[in-house]
Amino acid sequence: MSPPSPPTVLRDAPLRARNTFGVSARAAWLVEVDDARALPDALAGLPDSGPPIVLGGGSNLLFVADPQVPLLALTGTRIEVIGEDDERTLLRVDAGAGWHDFVMETLARGLNGLENLALIPGTVGAAPIQNIGAYGVEVREFVHAVEAWEPATGRFLRLSAAECAFAYRDSVFKRERDRYIVTAVEFALPRRAAPRIGYAGIGEELAAMGVTAPDARDVATAVIAIRRRKLPDPAVLGNAGSFFKNPIVPAAQAEALGQAHPGLPVFPGDASDRRKLSAAWLIDACGWKGHRDTHGSGDAGIAASHALVLVNHGHASGQELFDLARRVADSVNVRFGVALEPEPRIVGASW
Repeated sequence: MSPPSPPTVLRDAPLRARNTFGVSARAAWLVEVDDARALPDALAGLPDSGPPIVLGGGSNLLFVADPQVPLLALTGTRIEVIGEDDERTLLRVDAGAGWHDFVMETLARGLNGLENLALIPGTVGAAPIQNIGAYGVEVREFVHAVEAWEPATGRFLRLSAAECAFAYRDSVFKRERDRYIVTAVEFALPRRAAPRIGYAGIGEELAAMGVTAPDARDVATAVIAIRRRKLPDPAVLGNAGSFFKNPIVPAAQAEALGQAHPGLPVFPGDASDRRKLSAAWLIDACGWKGHRDTHGSGDAGIAASHALVLVNHGHASGQELFDLARRVADSVNVRFGVALEPEPRIVGASW
């Protein structure tokens, strides 16, 4: 095996083009690494200011202030088959591969499972950290293992799906944020699987497409169409997708809220005595959908198409976006007694 290519080290690196909010910030150190084997040497030469922040696609970060630690971008995009049989294929994918590009590659290979997760921004390496999910599917269902580097020990590890301790929008990588750097993900994808079309309008979209016997590619096409209607393109309007998690509350609280507010969508939670509420409905009910601040830059707002999406209309600062998110969450808590938590990592402030 040939030695890894050397990393690229950038000083005083501008970050506006590297985060989908389009927020201006600068990194004192930004290191780009194509081959994870170069990680130990790449980080050894940096100031000892704390564990690096992994940048990924910048779609799950809000820079409220300039980062005080180095930033790390894993840029490898290799995809390789590491095993297969008549039922499934095992793929190993570098952390730097674009998530949506990878999903479309799996469909081109005739593999199923990830179609409901099409058009989610970000990288493959970020997917297990957040345990990304959409339209009734979570990535943990198809993660076979996660490869990671542990800076404190210098060890390269391979964690089984069970060891990843996945939960709703959560994992051991998120709970122990600075312990691991995800370097690659192994997926087990079925060759044949019944499409999941019973969630959030997918069936209706397929019917509008004239599809009566959908396959995985049809489902992906439907999901992409729905997402493009509902969620603004970050290249046009800065955003990080859904900013808030759907809150999970005790079943008794969900029942009481449902009785007081009959239109509130309630879904099964992560246990039999817990329920998941629609954060978008709660935020919309508080009047935030389509809001745009009139103070500061005047560019911090909430998307008109989806109440979960915090947006930068051009020149909003990270602080302005953070302050707006706090006001939104506070209003929901006051009216409904439900605490909202952000999905993106917030750099430079505590939620």
